[in-house]
Amino acid sequence: MRIITKPLIEAFPLRIMNIHPSLLPAFPGLGVQQKAIDYGVKFSGCTVHFVDAGVDTGPIIIQAAVAVEDDDTDESLSKRILKEEHRIYPEAIRLFSKGRLEVAGRRVVVKKKTIDPSTY
Repeated sequence: MRIITKPLIEAFPLRIMNIHPSLLPAFPGLGVQQKAIDYGVKFSGCTVHFVDAGVDTGPIIIQAAVAVEDDDTDESLSKRILKEEHRIYPEAIRLFSKGRLEVAGRRVVVKKKTIDPSTY
């Protein structure tokens, strides 16, 4: 993990995305799958969010939940979460590239898809 510097964040506000292997705001930072297991949560998952000056504190774009099984290990939970990361990160990028993400305070709103009449 690397912390992005303030000058870079200020140069590209709400333009840098990160994927984190927990359902933020729970379990920011490192070692989060083991933290989730140790805490006894029933669901964990992953979050794509915009990067801000904090650690894993930016506005949340999209999340995916994964059940935590009683016999899960850090490794087994990580594998299931990784599958969801591979699904939702491209989706967040697609929504961003289509101009469908709008930030209102801490909330990221996905704008409805509009039909361009000139394509008919």
